Amino acid sequence: MANKSRTQESAEMYLETILRLSNDHPDVHSIEIAAEMGFSKPSVSVAIKNLKEQGLVTVDKYSHISLTSEGRAIAETIFERHELLTGFFEWLGVSHETAENDACRIEHVISDESFQALKACLSRHKK
Repeated sequence: MANKSRTQESAEMYLETILRLSNDHPDVHSIEIAAEMGFSKPSVSVAIKNLKEQGLVTVDKYSHISLTSEGRAIAETIFERHELLTGFFEWLGVSHETAENDACRIEHVISDESFQALKACLSRHKK
């Protein structure tokens, strides 16, 4: 079971990275993902193959990697969690680097119920 959640976390990290890179430029390649994540190109190739088999990404004849609508939905959810959690920790006085690192770990395990409650609380507090 722990291995399955670890696999899910890894997939979410790849999807979020692809989303971030595609926001900067439309043509995302494995080498850019590898550089961004600090992984080897062969490791990224295996991960992309798995994501493609799951229907979360497509790879065209030029090796451009794109998110499918399902992959984009997952990536946007993780990205929203990352941004909100990072901002929340920084608001608490945590350094940016620590806030980013903690958010990156928590974004994959926090329940939707807890995230929505935190989001609503922060929204009320900002008013």
